[in-house]
Amino acid sequence: MHALFKPRLVNDAFGDPGLYVDFCDERRALLFDLGDISRLLPRHLMRLSHVFVTHTHMDHFSGFDHLLRVILGRKLGIVMFGGPNFLTQIEHKLSAYTWNVVHRYAVDLVIDAREIGVDGGEQRALFSSRRQFAREASPSFDRSDDVVHNETTFRVRGRFVDHDIPCLAYVLEEKARVIVAKDRLAALGVSTGAWLRELKHAVLTGAPDETPIQVQWRDRHGEHAMTRQVGELRHLILDVVPGRRIGYVTDLRYTEPNVATLSELMHDVDLLFIESVFLDEDKTHALRKNHLTARQAGLIARRIGARAVVPFHFSPRYEGRSAALIAEVQAAWSATSVLGDEKPD
Repeated sequence: MHALFKPRLVNDAFGDPGLYVDFCDERRALLFDLGDISRLLPRHLMRLSHVFVTHTHMDHFSGFDHLLRVILGRKLGIVMFGGPNFLTQIEHKLSAYTWNVVHRYAVDLVIDAREIGVDGGEQRALFSSRRQFAREASPSFDRSDDVVHNETTFRVRGRFVDHDIPCLAYVLEEKARVIVAKDRLAALGVSTGAWLRELKHAVLTGAPDETPIQVQWRDRHGEHAMTRQVGELRHLILDVVPGRRIGYVTDLRYTEPNVATLSELMHDVDLLFIESVFLDEDKTHALRKNHLTARQAGLIARRIGARAVVPFHFSPRYEGRSAALIAEVQAAWSATSVLGDEKPD
């Protein structure tokens, strides 16, 4: 089944948190969190259209400078989301440098920064290299309920959890997934080609049924072409099913309000990336640090009905013991733990 995007952690489980989401049919990517991103090649960073920051602790935000250095003078713009005080923090980052020559660069970089308020409000500001990254007020961005970003084929939703500070949890949702029925494709007498990508895009973006698609393919008899309409092809060879949902959760306490928020935001996610910082034997320390244990992460994954779970953000105290953290998550998620369910505070 062809996916719209492919997610992968930026670092190993002991490194800074970060999720890189590459689009399969576009030269484009999304990034969740902005800590140490040195493992991402410049070509990966140049693909970024949007960055979603959970909170601005150093291990989630220190990579801003590296990203800026790579894309400055080469990329036209990038959109960045964050929580309270995000616009001021972006402004301070940029004002730490001297920009007396940057206005001469042929490519004007514009950082479109968007701040999500705990009270549901939002603010937006633009920072242009042409104007030495001076902060410019901009009309507030459109936001409906917990949808922080919305496009034709996908949306990103976010809600705040408590980490002793507000911290955003995100879920990335395909609006639909298009599946090619190969048996029906063969019955039509055609084979795959670039036209299928065009057809899928037309279906996902809601193109009118009468939109023409130039069907071109090659087989042992040579090259062929015909023109058919989107509506006809959709019914003949495509099945449209619900899209995949990917959750990204890091830095939170194990409390009932936090778990309830995650249950509402990402119920039945297909894939959950969740912090699993400490072993449950150290849960008192985890509580002091406002982080989850691996077992608590697994219990959350089970409660929200995650179909698959990937733990990350392991404490360096467990170097060489990653298998124990993973096993603890898996046992709680799959309900094979010998311990009873631990209720959140």
